Amino acid sequence: MESILIVEDNDSMRQMLAKTFQTEGFEVETAKNGTSALQAISHRKFDLVISDLKLTDMDGVEVLTSVKDLDTQTQVIVMTAYGSIETAVQAMKQGAFDFVTKPFDPEHLLVQVRKALQSRRLVTENTLLKEVLASNHQFQEIIGSSPKMKEAVSLIQKVAGSDTTVLLLGESGTGKELFARAIHHLSPRRDNPYIAINCAAIPRELLENELFGSEKGAFTGAYTKKLGKFELAEGGTIFLDEIGDLDISLQAKILRVLQERQIERLGGTKTINVDVRMIAASNIDLKEACDARQFRADLYYRLSVFPIRIPPLRERREDIPDLAEHFIKRYCQELNKPLQKLSPDALSLLEKYHWPGNVRELENTIERAVILCEGKKILPAHLAVRIPTTAEIRLREGAGLKEVGQHAQAEAERSLIVRVLEQTRGNKRKTADILKIDYTTLFDKMKRYQIEY
Repeated sequence: MESILIVEDNDSMRQMLAKTFQTEGFEVETAKNGTSALQAISHRKFDLVISDLKLTDMDGVEVLTSVKDLDTQTQVIVMTAYGSIETAVQAMKQGAFDFVTKPFDPEHLLVQVRKALQSRRLVTENTLLKEVLASNHQFQEIIGSSPKMKEAVSLIQKVAGSDTTVLLLGESGTGKELFARAIHHLSPRRDNPYIAINCAAIPRELLENELFGSEKGAFTGAYTKKLGKFELAEGGTIFLDEIGDLDISLQAKILRVLQERQIERLGGTKTINVDVRMIAASNIDLKEACDARQFRADLYYRLSVFPIRIPPLRERREDIPDLAEHFIKRYCQELNKPLQKLSPDALSLLEKYHWPGNVRELENTIERAVILCEGKKILPAHLAVRIPTTAEIRLREGAGLKEVGQHAQAEAERSLIVRVLEQTRGNKRKTADILKIDYTTLFDKMKRYQIEY
């Protein structure tokens, strides 16, 4: 129930207003002067204050100022006699929502009250929304409302506030680094460095230098001291992507960091303490790698304190429309092209495709489609994905020469029609002329081959 404080020194007016608003379902409290009003607002918050500008003990502007000092979201409506409109306008400059001139129609005041309370609700909702967006800024690229994605997001929200080591598991292209960044931005370390390094992309002899740094003269070409990623990430987070590809000798050094929070630079003898939270990721089964003696079991158990599995795209197909729309908006903006949309056939194709490259492959597919598409609608022809048709599957299982010929003819016709439609930018009459067929024949074939343009 929304609360209203009425500040009015006229007894009959104060009682009439209180009864009016109580009848409308509001919680009402009254004050007969400014002093009583200040006492009331010091003990509790009100959604709305209705105050006369001319009170026996003080100016109503003082009440307004005190209300706004305590809670800027509390709305204030001032009541004033006709000759004090200039003062009322001044009160609005001080933050009043509106003013009404005495004598007034209670119904008119009720309308203004509802508007003021609606404004307060909107301000409150906007503030809450900003807080949610601020706390969830790290999720802006994590798109998906499927149960498996919700579960993964819930896990990172739970673990982010601690210093627990996290192991992200998932196929290539599922977005493991996005999750690592999200964990960092949700953590108390968010204002300190976040450093990511791909263990599979750097040769072993260089990776050790990258991770731990080196002293001057440690090896040929080491003309100066170099700080490693662990030192650079001090106070923050280091993300070791594809840790399953880490050389076995480096695994021992990573284990030491986890156990003792210490490193040594190449060529150095001094032990350096580091305060770094570690997040690791792998696209291979580390347990199997341990069984094959390709990965240290002790390191695996240290890393897998809190494992999170990122699902492949084929296990969350319901997220494909939102992901595709997100990438379309991004690349239309980057390429300075009008906003495009997926045709129903194109979306159906994306939802049926198996996506071995996961979200990364979907992103690349959409980028290519945006470049190729000249109109406002992305068609299946613009997508670099293809699903075997039922006819093709049947042909693989064995078919006669006649059936093979019919299938080849249909594929050739469909391909030619799509190509000419692209050339004519969807002008069907011109397409029919180029193909030397009737306009109605073109429509029949487009319907038969499920061509949308």
